[in-house]
Amino acid sequence: MSEPASISAAIAGRYATAIFELARDAKGLKALEADVAALGEALSGSADLRDLVGSPIYTRDQQGAAIAALAKKLGLSGPMTNGLALMSAKRRLFTLPHLLAGLAARIADEKGEVTAEVTSATALTATQADKLAKTLKAQTGKTVKLAMSVDENLIGGMIVKLGSRMIDTSVAAKLASLQNAMKEVG
Repeated sequence: MSEPASISAAIAGRYATAIFELARDAKGLKALEADVAALGEALSGSADLRDLVGSPIYTRDQQGAAIAALAKKLGLSGPMTNGLALMSAKRRLFTLPHLLAGLAARIADEKGEVTAEVTSATALTATQADKLAKTLKAQTGKTVKLAMSVDENLIGGMIVKLGSRMIDTSVAAKLASLQNAMKEVG
């Protein structure tokens, strides 16, 4: 992780912890989960919002007013609205993507869930995805959500990332391993 990204993640982590704990204490984790989903959609779907949170040309007042209007329109919970207002006042809105990721991770951890990133050569069928999720659940003891993507360059097989573990069964990786082995012989 680059240094600026690391700093952003650290800043966002403190806000995420505070917002999460306030929401948990108020028994509002379901609302917070909905807030994270709604803000994530708004952020990915609006170039203007990404510009607002990432650009230093907007004043604190402009950012604050825009975030307040957004919170009202999306119907965000109190802890999230107040957290965003504080981030705006402190000029920390540029960390919003990290904040959402941090909140999603804390909510998933609270629910006993983990997310596995699965990259496959072809799209997995519902049966294959269900079987993979059950296998990963047996290994981790937690409910596993799959974030799936397709990369045809893998030729066949898949790459599964779960926390700090990575399982690469792709044909491309096996070919690369075989190529390295052949270089060592010659």
